[in-house]
Amino acid sequence: MKILVLNCGSSSIKYALYNMDDKSVMTSGGAERVGLEGAFVKVKLPGGEKKQIMHDIPEHTEGVKFIFSLLTDPEIGVIKDLKEIDAVGHRMVHGGEKFNKSVLLTEEVLKTFEECSDLAPLHNPANLKGVRAVQELMPGLPQVGVFDTAFHQTMPDYAYMYAIPYELYEKYGIRRYGFHGTSHRYVSHRVCDFLGVKPEEQRIITCHIGNGGSVAAVKFGKCMDTSMGLTPLEGVMMGTRSGDIDGGAVSFIEKKLGLDADGISNLLNKKSGVYGITGISSDMREIEAAEKAGNPKAILAQNMYNYRIKKYIGAYAAAMGGVDIIVFTAGVGENQTGMRAGACEGLEWMGVKLDKEKNEKVRGEEAVISAPDSRVKVVVIPTDEELMIATDTMNLL
Repeated sequence: MKILVLNCGSSSIKYALYNMDDKSVMTSGGAERVGLEGAFVKVKLPGGEKKQIMHDIPEHTEGVKFIFSLLTDPEIGVIKDLKEIDAVGHRMVHGGEKFNKSVLLTEEVLKTFEECSDLAPLHNPANLKGVRAVQELMPGLPQVGVFDTAFHQTMPDYAYMYAIPYELYEKYGIRRYGFHGTSHRYVSHRVCDFLGVKPEEQRIITCHIGNGGSVAAVKFGKCMDTSMGLTPLEGVMMGTRSGDIDGGAVSFIEKKLGLDADGISNLLNKKSGVYGITGISSDMREIEAAEKAGNPKAILAQNMYNYRIKKYIGAYAAAMGGVDIIVFTAGVGENQTGMRAGACEGLEWMGVKLDKEKNEKVRGEEAVISAPDSRVKVVVIPTDEELMIATDTMNLL
């Protein structure tokens, strides 16, 4: 069985074609600058070679159409006919309270999904464009939606509610939803397979730390809390997002800078976080290099970054009545050894003991990085959201 995974953003389309017989990636890539000048598609070929192809992509249907043509291209394609594709799985960002699991995308489902667009005005319409493009190009092909928010729908009301007038929740759905759910679900299950333990017996803290970052408390296989909120802005400090900030500080900044709602959103989402503190970059590799060179703002940013992750780990250990496993995943979590060490430093009191030498060696691979006598297992598990989407899609056919 062959499953195509699509992740359509406002100006990008990422894709991966899976052979689900052995769960291998046949090819993958992505279109960038959709609707803009200088659009191109990057393709990763079966042998690992990468190719960049310039192509005008005025909108998503044309982008999906061009990706389909690459899949069957005589030189770089991996299938002879599009009919070999059995289904398409889509990353859908915000399912609100409507979706707590992956579903086949019917017209009724898509109408319900559109109703959630107020909660993710940039992402949901783009996701929908990808679905409509496939419908137009390959009518009747089964499509499945896998929602970023679905895994977090098991949170109890006392964890997801904000302490604001209740009618704002009733009228507008203002509450904590959380994101990166597909990643948190994947790594919380995968780490149990890796360690040979049962998910329903483990208290797990999953740290998805990339340019965007979130932490989740997964108790006995179900999410009970997560750091992102109504939007992906809340929680830990991120590449360009502020993370947690006093609402009073937000209104203070608005008045001082004369910003409207869009202006303050842009400031907190795109000009804050690591980039805002350092003025250097949102890339933690560059910040780490600057830190080692003695840049005081880079040192401050790294300390803030690690400290906030540590705070969430401690809070979620308290919320679950303890912790058995801590997982680091995503670009920074899988590769930045200093962040992992910094986030675990001082947690010895709760049974966390890092193997410093092992931690320094592990980058982008599954590995236990805690010491043999650590009560809490600390593990690196590379995330694979695309495989999770492909698996959900296959299971719904």
